[in-house]
Amino acid sequence: MERKDFLRLGGLAAAGTMLGFNGQAAAIDELKAKQKAKNVIILVSDGMSIGTLNMADLFLQRKEGRGSYWLDLYRDRNRKITRALMDTASASSLVTDSAAASSSWGGGVRVKNGSLNVGANGEFYKPIWQKMKAAGKAVGCVTTVPITHATPAGFCVNNKSRKGQPEIAEKYLELRFDVMMGGGLEHFTPEGREDKKDMFSAFTAKDFAVVRDRSQMLNLNTSKPILGVFHEDGLPYSIDRNSSAELQAKIPTLAEMTQTAIKHLKGNPKGFALQVEGGKVDWAAHGNDIGALLYDQIAFDEAVKVALDFAEKDKETLVIITTDHGNANPGLIYGEKANQMFDSIQKYKQSNDWILSGVNKFMTAAQVIERVEAGSGFAITTEQANDLLGQYQHLDEDGLYNPRKMPFKKLAEIQGKYNSVGWISMDHSADFVELAMYGVGSELLPSFIKNTDLHYLMLNATHVEA
Repeated sequence: MERKDFLRLGGLAAAGTMLGFNGQAAAIDELKAKQKAKNVIILVSDGMSIGTLNMADLFLQRKEGRGSYWLDLYRDRNRKITRALMDTASASSLVTDSAAASSSWGGGVRVKNGSLNVGANGEFYKPIWQKMKAAGKAVGCVTTVPITHATPAGFCVNNKSRKGQPEIAEKYLELRFDVMMGGGLEHFTPEGREDKKDMFSAFTAKDFAVVRDRSQMLNLNTSKPILGVFHEDGLPYSIDRNSSAELQAKIPTLAEMTQTAIKHLKGNPKGFALQVEGGKVDWAAHGNDIGALLYDQIAFDEAVKVALDFAEKDKETLVIITTDHGNANPGLIYGEKANQMFDSIQKYKQSNDWILSGVNKFMTAAQVIERVEAGSGFAITTEQANDLLGQYQHLDEDGLYNPRKMPFKKLAEIQGKYNSVGWISMDHSADFVELAMYGVGSELLPSFIKNTDLHYLMLNATHVEA
């Protein structure tokens, strides 16, 4: 396929509703991959700024003497891959949220932030996993945040608002996707839902295999569609899971969920389509939490290895590795002791969420110092401890990622004096982002694309009609 032809298609995709889908479909018919990809696996490290990818690789080099599996793809000249930068804007802003970003891939049209494949005038754009399922493929999503959250939902459903997660859970039941696994218990239990519906019973009644912990998932042996929900809200941060035998026994890793999903989906004679999301990377970036960020990026990288290993043996699979947008733009900052300071993160045992959730306004400075040292491996000063304590006088319950308004920014600023990591914000950014492809259909990727182009590229690679 000529690059100029794919970019022409990208222009059509960006135009969205203005041109309509007949013109787009006609262009797609001309641009199918020479060899059809039977399977597609798209891995999304949600909210991954380039600094996150970079620091995770440096962290692994210095801690374990190896690079990340993602960047090793670029270093290995024997592995044929393609790379691109991707423009992540939404219909309403240069800075996208995860709902609009996923919808650009899911529906092939840019929509406003907060929407899931629903246009400005209420028009619905059919999500790509519904198209793949209609073509006979098995489909699924696995994530470290609620399975009803924006990124998996954008591949699967139409909904006016990403906030309607209880409703999204019901739509998953109607659509009967083959594997859906992550967090979000509150959207499936009578105790968590306002309507008191027992969605687990509803899924079981519709002949789903429902699993609630790691051992149940690993011991699955079924041809039924699978629903796995393992925790309230998002799954625990990987750094916290690594420090808890109880969490390790109960909560699967993203790599384990990915392996289970592939094992379940690969028997379908017409192939499969799987989305894998490292959603807690985004949450850690929102919290400026370097320990949580790096360990969840590394956990995502382990899932990348699972997908690549499968594709290397299978020879019929397209693997896509990317992010939906940047977040907080962290980076290792220059200084005489930058190396040693960065290496101090190797001593971190807990997330900042764990540290700050265990602090209250009645504690002493000494107790706060002890708590921070237990989580981060270094002792802050009494002045810094009192500064943190002062933030606990007026906590509230509003906000999407930090409802109690705990002092994540303050703690990150204190940690930065010891680890040499800086942040530009606590929110999404408009950066062009890294995208890599390996396997069948990867030759379709030009060096720069819009996020909507990825929808059509996946269709082209698998020869599935729009």
